[in-house]
Amino acid sequence: MATPEKIRRPDPLTVEIVDLIGDVVARFYADYEDAAAEQALTGAQARLLSLLSLEPLPMRRLAQRLKCEPSNVTGIVDRLEARGLVERRPDPADRRVKVAAATEEGLGVAASLRDSLNFAREPLAGLSQDERLSLRDLLLRMLEVAR
Repeated sequence: MATPEKIRRPDPLTVEIVDLIGDVVARFYADYEDAAAEQALTGAQARLLSLLSLEPLPMRRLAQRLKCEPSNVTGIVDRLEARGLVERRPDPADRRVKVAAATEEGLGVAASLRDSLNFAREPLAGLSQDERLSLRDLLLRMLEVAR
């Protein structure tokens, strides 16, 4: 019988950093939910609209980015479309595919959402340009290693 490999425990500093990242994510999501509610949106609707404010996307890609099933995305897009915030268009690269795109009104709502997210903006404003660049670079490195 093979002996189980020894489980490597993270050091206390790593545990503390992971906990802090979890706290930041939780605070960001809470702020995002509050901003969404001010626009009479759910958090999922707000996140989808924010993604579409950057570029039109096919449903499958939206589902991947939101980490949910494509059928859920269809329902979210339907509700945003009914409010005039999103529209479906043929994909210019493949007319058989439909993409969801933010309307002008949707772009305005997405901008209002971004403007009302205070949690990250206020603490980041207290950091110097060099500190913010370092933080950005470290976060990018973390994401690259995780791929």
